[in-house]
Amino acid sequence: MARDQLEVLNALDVAKTQLYHFTAIIIAGMGFFTDAYDLFCISLVTKLLGRIYYRVDGSPTPGTLPPNVSAAVNGVAFCGTLTGQLFFGWLGDKMGRKKVYGMTLMVMVICSLASGLSFGHTAKSTMATLCFFRFWLGFGIGGDYPLSATIMSEYANKKTRGAFIAAVFAMQGFGILTGGIVTLIVSSAFKNHFKAPPYSADAIGSTVPEADFVWRIILMFGAIPAGATYYWRMKMPETARYTALVAKNAKQAAQDMTRVLQVEIQEEQEKVERITLKESNQFGLFSKEFLHRHGLHLLGTTTTWFVLDIAFYSQNLFQKDIFSAIGWIPKAATMNALEEVFKIARAQTLIALCGTVPGYWFTVALIDIIGRFTIQMMGFFFMMVFMLGLAIPYHHWTTPGNHIGFVVMYGLTFFFANFGPNSTTFIVPAEIFPARFRSTCHGISAAAGKAGAIVGSFGFLYAAQNKDKTNTDRGYPPGIGVKNALFVLAACNLLGLMFTFLVPESKGKSLEEMSGENEEEEREHGNVDLSGKISTV
Repeated sequence: MARDQLEVLNALDVAKTQLYHFTAIIIAGMGFFTDAYDLFCISLVTKLLGRIYYRVDGSPTPGTLPPNVSAAVNGVAFCGTLTGQLFFGWLGDKMGRKKVYGMTLMVMVICSLASGLSFGHTAKSTMATLCFFRFWLGFGIGGDYPLSATIMSEYANKKTRGAFIAAVFAMQGFGILTGGIVTLIVSSAFKNHFKAPPYSADAIGSTVPEADFVWRIILMFGAIPAGATYYWRMKMPETARYTALVAKNAKQAAQDMTRVLQVEIQEEQEKVERITLKESNQFGLFSKEFLHRHGLHLLGTTTTWFVLDIAFYSQNLFQKDIFSAIGWIPKAATMNALEEVFKIARAQTLIALCGTVPGYWFTVALIDIIGRFTIQMMGFFFMMVFMLGLAIPYHHWTTPGNHIGFVVMYGLTFFFANFGPNSTTFIVPAEIFPARFRSTCHGISAAAGKAGAIVGSFGFLYAAQNKDKTNTDRGYPPGIGVKNALFVLAACNLLGLMFTFLVPESKGKSLEEMSGENEEEEREHGNVDLSGKISTV
């Protein structure tokens, strides 16, 4: 197969790991750090919002957010993220990665601050304002998914590209961890300064007026890491692959990468024109040619991310059962408002530290050794095994004395999600599509994942309710129960395992080799293997 690889792209592919790689990881990773912080910190303060704004006089238990309000507060950012992934993914291919990268960050900074300044004369108006700003916060976060992955993949060398993209995504773990730590610090400081009795002793006095500042400070903190990286994002040059293959400016691509790699690179305008004018590089996103070459790939990346996020985001359904059963979180009425926030944050931080963070870094260490396909298959398989291990003897796990085993199994499902499809579904879409569609296709895949997150978070919140109406959470109708919900989630993991066969292995290959952008014009359609192993194409 003849190849017209540009010198500037070849230089990136074979470059030794150096400072600019780590700079790109930090700049892109801090965006993901902020994304995770902003998306997950709301779950730490929803109980507090219920106590402040939805207290019921004379009730034996503290106020909680009604189901529709809880779904809106927790889920509106996911809706914004889905929209942002599609919009900014498309825009990243039209305007360039760098230009759009700054926009997403500014939206995140402004909306993080605005979320903490949510206002209103009534509980309903305050929650409506909060939901409005969190939708747009999610919109900005959504743009970070396709752009961070695409930028890192286009900057990396082919030998360690998987580890670099995985390292960017792994910053999510630190974002979740930091959310818990910030909440611990803020709630502890307020709790120690403003003493309050438990709810059972004084329903009104258990929630001090100053508690209203706690959730606002926690939400606004997300603006700090995002704002800190804005300058460095603007200093990054546009990726050479976008400049050369999409903008068709060989001179600028060579100049940018000469400065970044600190080696002299020739501009090859004629070769750029020849490559981009080939028939194989002229088809559109909604063409039969795209469907023929990459249709199954896109189906694979969207379906695996969709079913993964159903399983991943639904895992918080039984957190409250675990935490209560092992004594990490006592009954709400025995605590004051700030004490409850502190104990929820402590439990979440321990889960993040033991189950969430390690899995990400196992992926970073091993992805370029054992490959994306193996890690994704293994992750889906073990998630299915551990969910069945929780579901089949569910009554056993919920009886006194067996809770530690339940926590271990629960932690392992998180571990194999992150050392598995939660990482690989983010990495692979940034490697297998042509440069002119790369950001768009990653955005489509990520949006499918976020649709799965919405199903997992809210569909299963209702589905996992007890079959007995008297034992459901306040305001919820009866469901199929946690045990049956776990069986459904195990089936989702099985589907993910099956759809993984549609996704090609990209370990050790250049982006152009995976996308077919350097192919000969003369080709035979019958010689294209849609599993990703391209013969003459």
